[in-house]
Amino acid sequence: MTRRQQPVFVSHGAPTILIDDDPGRDFLARLGRDLVAAQGRPDAIVCVSAHYMSDQPRVGAAAAPETVFDFYGFPAELYSRNYPAKGDPALAARIVGLLDAAGLAAGTDDAQGLDHGAWVPLSLMFPDADIPVVPLAIQPRQTPAHHRAVGAALAPLARDNVLILGSGGAVHNVRDAMLRRHHRLAEPPEWAVSFDGWLTARLEAGDVAALDDYRALAPGATCAHPHDDHLMPLYVALGAAGPGAVGRRLHHSFSYGSLSLSSWSFAA
Repeated sequence: MTRRQQPVFVSHGAPTILIDDDPGRDFLARLGRDLVAAQGRPDAIVCVSAHYMSDQPRVGAAAAPETVFDFYGFPAELYSRNYPAKGDPALAARIVGLLDAAGLAAGTDDAQGLDHGAWVPLSLMFPDADIPVVPLAIQPRQTPAHHRAVGAALAPLARDNVLILGSGGAVHNVRDAMLRRHHRLAEPPEWAVSFDGWLTARLEAGDVAALDDYRALAPGATCAHPHDDHLMPLYVALGAAGPGAVGRRLHHSFSYGSLSLSSWSFAA
């Protein structure tokens, strides 16, 4: 019988999570083993990174996606890393077909590599890089409901032993985080704690209506997410779990003062 993979969303934090002594790093280093123990080794991973953006759904179809260093000003050792996972052009084509069938016109990109929103957490979760990875773009000008629809179109993959992995940030305000790091302010601000708590409660309740309207309803939403990009991968993972899905929080901590590293798995 084909195994089912529960979709997962992880907050990938800063690239330095790879080398920092941080609870988020320890969590990601355990997560791959925990997922394999609970639901078996996935045949492939579809990674929805907040750093891969397009106007319409787009799928990376490279047979050997490059490791992309889309960040600057970090320790030199990070730029020597490599995540040599294979791609899966056939899976990419299947994703395009599923999205097209759902009325979501999609295309492929043979040159798309793995940005740091993909390879950083995957380096910790599956360090052997022996599971094929297919990147899937977000559409930053589109709504949470659009991204849930993208996820819903991919639900058959989760039933066919493909791990749908959203990678972004539960709270992601880079400017605030950098200021807090500079001033050595480790305690998370009230607005970050409040937003993170609201998000967790709504996911655990499966309150899709509230989640879709998070900008109007969630406390601290504007500070927690000056832009929508780092939250949209969560909606893809939520949609891929099917109707009535709820979230189960797998980890909770803060990094750089205000970056929430909360992560969830989703199941109907």
